[in-house]
Amino acid sequence: MEESIRAKLEEMRGFLQADGGDMDVVEIDGTNVKLRLKGACGTCPHATMTIKQGIERLLREQVDENILVEQVQ
Repeated sequence: MEESIRAKLEEMRGFLQADGGDMDVVEIDGTNVKLRLKGACGTCPHATMTIKQGIERLLREQVDENILVEQVQ
């Protein structure tokens, strides 16, 4: 499962980089994913929406419906 999550996150990374941001994978524990947004995405007021409506939604649709993504500082 972790390999599938990491592969999908790597695909999504390009979208963040196109907006001047990036992400670090802090931890993957089963279906719980902790991410740190960096650059423009780290200070964006829409960061929570990016995490929940973007990254988490896509991971749930394409990897496992039980995935939870949390933003950490």
